[in-house]
Amino acid sequence: MTFGEQPAYLRVASDLREKIVKGALPPHTRLPSQARIREEYGVSDTVALEARKVLMAEGLVEGRSGSGTYVRARPVPRRIARSGYRPGIGASPFRQEQSAEGVRGTWESRSEQEEAGPEVAARLGIQPGDRVMRTRYVFRDAGEPMMLSTSWEPLSVTGRTPVMLPEEGPLGGCGVVDRMAAIDIVVDNVTEEVGARPGLADELGDLGGVPGHVVMVIARTYYAGGQAVETADVVVPADRYRVAYHLPVK
Repeated sequence: MTFGEQPAYLRVASDLREKIVKGALPPHTRLPSQARIREEYGVSDTVALEARKVLMAEGLVEGRSGSGTYVRARPVPRRIARSGYRPGIGASPFRQEQSAEGVRGTWESRSEQEEAGPEVAARLGIQPGDRVMRTRYVFRDAGEPMMLSTSWEPLSVTGRTPVMLPEEGPLGGCGVVDRMAAIDIVVDNVTEEVGARPGLADELGDLGGVPGHVVMVIARTYYAGGQAVETADVVVPADRYRVAYHLPVK
Protein backbone atom coordinates (compact mmCIF):
# COMPACT_ATOMS: atom_id res chain seq x y z
CA MET A 1 0.00 0.00 0.00
CA THR A 2 1.50 3.35 -1.01
CA PHE A 3 1.71 6.26 1.39
CA GLY A 4 -1.67 7.95 1.84
CA GLU A 5 -3.63 5.12 0.24
CA GLN A 6 -6.70 4.00 2.20
CA PRO A 7 -7.12 0.39 3.30
CA ALA A 8 -9.43 -1.56 1.00
CA TYR A 9 -12.31 -1.74 3.49
CA LEU A 10 -12.32 2.05 3.89
CA ARG A 11 -12.36 2.55 0.11
CA VAL A 12 -15.34 0.21 -0.19
CA ALA A 13 -17.11 1.93 2.74
CA SER A 14 -16.43 5.33 1.16
CA ASP A 15 -17.99 4.30 -2.15
CA LEU A 16 -21.07 2.83 -0.44
CA ARG A 17 -21.35 5.93 1.77
CA GLU A 18 -21.33 8.15 -1.31
CA LYS A 19 -24.14 6.08 -2.85
CA ILE A 20 -26.17 6.45 0.34
CA VAL A 21 -25.60 10.20 0.59
CA LYS A 22 -26.41 10.81 -3.09
CA GLY A 23 -29.53 8.65 -2.97
CA ALA A 24 -28.37 5.77 -5.17
CA LEU A 25 -29.05 3.63 -2.10
CA PRO A 26 -32.12 5.37 -0.61
CA PRO A 27 -33.45 4.83 2.93
CA HIS A 28 -34.85 1.37 3.69
CA THR A 29 -32.99 -0.12 0.72
CA ARG A 30 -31.14 -3.34 1.47
CA LEU A 31 -27.38 -2.92 1.39
CA PRO A 32 -25.61 -5.21 -1.11
CA SER A 33 -24.85 -8.55 0.50
CA GLN A 34 -21.37 -9.48 1.61
CA ALA A 35 -21.03 -11.75 -1.43
CA ARG A 36 -22.20 -8.95 -3.76
CA ILE A 37 -19.72 -6.50 -2.25
CA ARG A 38 -16.96 -9.06 -2.62
CA GLU A 39 -17.75 -9.60 -6.30
CA GLU A 40 -18.42 -5.96 -7.22
CA TYR A 41 -15.29 -4.56 -5.61
CA GLY A 42 -13.01 -7.56 -6.02
CA VAL A 43 -12.25 -7.83 -2.31
CA SER A 44 -12.21 -10.59 0.29
CA ASP A 45 -15.05 -11.51 2.61
CA THR A 46 -13.11 -9.91 5.45
CA VAL A 47 -12.85 -6.59 3.62
CA ALA A 48 -16.56 -6.66 2.72
CA LEU A 49 -17.50 -7.38 6.33
CA GLU A 50 -15.28 -4.59 7.69
CA ALA A 51 -16.74 -2.10 5.20
CA ARG A 52 -20.25 -2.94 6.40
CA LYS A 53 -19.10 -2.53 10.01
CA VAL A 54 -17.84 0.97 9.20
CA LEU A 55 -21.21 2.01 7.79
CA MET A 56 -23.01 0.54 10.81
CA ALA A 57 -20.69 2.38 13.21
CA GLU A 58 -21.46 5.62 11.36
CA GLY A 59 -25.18 4.99 11.79
CA LEU A 60 -25.81 4.92 8.03
CA VAL A 61 -27.10 1.33 7.97
CA GLU A 62 -28.73 -1.02 10.44
CA GLY A 63 -28.95 -4.78 10.69
CA ARG A 64 -32.33 -6.49 10.82
CA SER A 65 -32.35 -9.96 12.29
CA GLY A 66 -32.82 -12.63 9.65
CA SER A 67 -33.31 -10.04 6.90
CA GLY A 68 -30.01 -8.28 6.17
CA THR A 69 -28.57 -4.79 6.43
CA TYR A 70 -30.60 -1.76 5.37
CA VAL A 71 -29.94 1.94 4.79
CA ARG A 72 -31.25 3.98 7.70
CA ALA A 73 -33.50 6.98 7.16
CA ARG A 74 -31.43 10.08 7.88
CA PRO A 75 -33.26 12.48 10.19
CA VAL A 76 -33.36 16.17 9.36
CA PRO A 77 -31.43 17.85 12.20
CA ARG A 78 -33.46 20.13 14.43
CA ARG A 79 -32.19 22.97 16.54
CA ILE A 80 -31.65 23.09 20.26
CA ALA A 81 -31.47 26.77 21.13
CA ARG A 82 -29.14 27.92 23.90
CA SER A 83 -29.34 31.59 24.68
CA GLY A 84 -28.57 31.72 28.38
CA TYR A 85 -30.68 32.94 31.27
CA ARG A 86 -33.39 35.55 30.69
CA PRO A 87 -34.75 36.96 33.96
CA GLY A 88 -38.33 37.71 34.82
CA ILE A 89 -39.95 34.81 32.94
CA GLY A 90 -40.32 32.37 35.83
CA ALA A 91 -39.20 29.27 33.94
CA SER A 92 -36.06 27.23 33.51
CA PRO A 93 -33.72 28.12 30.62
CA PHE A 94 -34.75 24.89 28.89
CA ARG A 95 -38.43 25.86 28.93
CA GLN A 96 -37.59 29.41 27.83
CA GLU A 97 -35.47 28.25 24.92
CA GLN A 98 -37.79 25.49 23.72
CA SER A 99 -40.80 27.80 23.93
CA ALA A 100 -38.93 30.32 21.78
CA GLU A 101 -38.38 27.59 19.19
CA GLY A 102 -42.08 26.66 19.18
CA VAL A 103 -41.72 23.14 20.59
CA ARG A 104 -43.34 21.47 23.58
CA GLY A 105 -40.44 20.82 25.93
CA THR A 106 -41.02 18.51 28.90
CA TRP A 107 -38.70 16.55 31.15
CA GLU A 108 -38.46 14.01 33.91
CA SER A 109 -35.80 13.97 36.61
CA ARG A 110 -34.42 12.08 39.59
CA SER A 111 -32.26 13.53 42.36
CA GLU A 112 -30.06 11.77 44.90
CA GLN A 113 -27.13 12.58 47.11
CA GLU A 114 -23.68 11.14 46.43
CA GLU A 115 -19.99 11.78 47.02
CA ALA A 116 -18.27 13.89 44.39
CA GLY A 117 -15.78 12.05 42.20
CA PRO A 118 -12.46 13.68 41.24
CA GLU A 119 -13.71 15.25 37.99
CA VAL A 120 -16.92 16.69 39.45
CA ALA A 121 -15.02 17.90 42.51
CA ALA A 122 -12.50 19.72 40.30
CA ARG A 123 -15.26 21.40 38.32
CA LEU A 124 -17.05 22.53 41.50
CA GLY A 125 -13.89 23.51 43.37
CA ILE A 126 -14.58 21.11 46.24
CA GLN A 127 -12.81 18.05 47.62
CA PRO A 128 -13.37 14.54 46.23
CA GLY A 129 -15.78 12.80 48.56
CA ASP A 130 -17.68 15.99 49.45
CA ARG A 131 -21.44 15.53 49.28
CA VAL A 132 -23.31 16.74 46.21
CA MET A 133 -26.85 16.54 44.91
CA ARG A 134 -26.88 14.76 41.56
CA THR A 135 -29.93 15.20 39.33
CA ARG A 136 -30.45 13.27 36.12
CA TYR A 137 -32.81 14.57 33.45
CA VAL A 138 -34.38 13.26 30.28
CA PHE A 139 -35.67 16.15 28.15
CA ARG A 140 -38.32 15.54 25.50
CA ASP A 141 -39.58 17.40 22.45
CA ALA A 142 -43.26 16.48 21.89
CA GLY A 143 -42.60 13.21 23.71
CA GLU A 144 -39.41 12.27 21.83
CA PRO A 145 -36.21 12.07 23.92
CA MET A 146 -33.93 14.85 22.69
CA MET A 147 -31.39 15.60 25.41
CA LEU A 148 -29.97 14.20 28.64
CA SER A 149 -28.43 16.12 31.49
CA THR A 150 -26.71 15.22 34.73
CA SER A 151 -26.12 18.07 37.15
CA TRP A 152 -24.24 18.28 40.43
CA GLU A 153 -24.67 20.91 43.15
CA PRO A 154 -22.47 21.07 46.27
CA LEU A 155 -24.53 20.44 49.40
CA SER A 156 -22.22 22.86 51.18
CA VAL A 157 -24.15 25.50 49.20
CA THR A 158 -27.71 24.15 48.98
CA GLY A 159 -27.88 21.63 51.83
CA ARG A 160 -30.62 22.27 54.40
CA THR A 161 -32.14 25.00 52.23
CA PRO A 162 -35.53 25.12 50.42
CA VAL A 163 -33.75 24.64 47.07
CA MET A 164 -31.72 21.54 47.95
CA LEU A 165 -33.81 19.46 45.52
CA PRO A 166 -33.73 21.18 42.09
CA GLU A 167 -37.14 19.92 40.95
CA GLU A 168 -39.09 20.11 44.21
CA GLY A 169 -40.36 22.87 46.47
CA PRO A 170 -41.67 26.34 45.58
CA LEU A 171 -38.86 26.96 43.06
CA GLY A 172 -38.70 23.45 41.61
CA GLY A 173 -37.98 23.59 37.88
CA CYS A 174 -37.12 27.30 37.88
CA GLY A 175 -33.46 26.88 36.99
CA VAL A 176 -30.18 27.47 38.79
CA VAL A 177 -30.17 31.28 38.71
CA ASP A 178 -33.58 31.77 40.33
CA ARG A 179 -33.06 28.98 42.85
CA MET A 180 -29.72 30.37 43.99
CA ALA A 181 -31.16 33.87 44.23
CA ALA A 182 -33.74 32.49 46.67
CA ILE A 183 -30.90 31.67 49.09
CA ASP A 184 -29.12 35.01 48.48
CA ILE A 185 -26.54 33.67 46.04
CA VAL A 186 -26.13 35.77 42.89
CA VAL A 187 -25.08 33.78 39.84
CA ASP A 188 -22.97 36.09 37.69
CA ASN A 189 -21.28 33.83 35.16
CA VAL A 190 -21.83 30.61 33.23
CA THR A 191 -19.40 28.69 31.03
CA GLU A 192 -20.09 26.03 28.43
CA GLU A 193 -17.58 23.79 26.67
CA VAL A 194 -18.84 21.72 23.73
CA GLY A 195 -17.24 18.43 22.67
CA ALA A 196 -18.20 15.21 20.91
CA ARG A 197 -17.70 11.51 21.56
CA PRO A 198 -19.39 8.15 20.88
CA GLY A 199 -22.52 7.80 22.97
CA LEU A 200 -22.45 5.45 25.95
CA ALA A 201 -24.78 2.45 25.86
CA ASP A 202 -27.13 3.80 28.53
CA GLU A 203 -27.21 7.26 26.90
CA LEU A 204 -28.10 5.84 23.49
CA GLY A 205 -30.71 3.63 25.11
CA ASP A 206 -32.39 6.68 26.65
CA LEU A 207 -32.06 8.75 23.46
CA GLY A 208 -33.17 6.04 21.05
CA GLY A 209 -29.83 5.84 19.22
CA VAL A 210 -27.82 2.90 17.96
CA PRO A 211 -24.29 1.80 18.96
CA GLY A 212 -21.64 4.00 17.38
CA HIS A 213 -23.74 7.15 17.24
CA VAL A 214 -21.93 10.34 18.18
CA VAL A 215 -23.26 12.67 20.85
CA MET A 216 -22.40 16.28 21.64
CA VAL A 217 -21.55 16.92 25.27
CA ILE A 218 -21.96 20.41 26.73
CA ALA A 219 -20.06 20.80 30.02
CA ARG A 220 -21.81 23.72 31.75
CA THR A 221 -20.91 25.40 35.04
CA TYR A 222 -22.66 28.25 36.89
CA TYR A 223 -20.59 30.56 39.10
CA ALA A 224 -21.33 33.07 41.84
CA GLY A 225 -18.44 35.34 42.72
CA GLY A 226 -15.97 32.87 41.21
CA GLN A 227 -17.37 29.89 43.14
CA ALA A 228 -19.04 27.12 41.13
CA VAL A 229 -22.56 26.45 42.42
CA GLU A 230 -23.66 23.91 39.79
CA THR A 231 -22.04 21.91 37.01
CA ALA A 232 -23.70 19.67 34.45
CA ASP A 233 -23.07 17.47 31.44
CA VAL A 234 -25.71 17.94 28.74
CA VAL A 235 -25.79 15.16 26.12
CA VAL A 236 -27.38 15.72 22.69
CA PRO A 237 -27.60 13.20 19.79
CA ALA A 238 -25.49 14.72 17.01
CA ASP A 239 -27.38 13.06 14.16
CA ARG A 240 -30.72 14.60 15.14
CA TYR A 241 -29.93 18.01 16.61
CA ARG A 242 -27.76 21.07 16.17
CA VAL A 243 -26.92 23.29 19.11
CA ALA A 244 -27.61 26.93 18.19
CA TYR A 245 -26.28 29.73 20.38
CA HIS A 246 -27.85 33.17 20.60
CA LEU A 247 -25.20 35.44 22.11
CA PRO A 248 -26.10 39.08 22.83
CA VAL A 249 -23.54 41.71 21.90
CA LYS A 250 -22.84 43.98 24.85
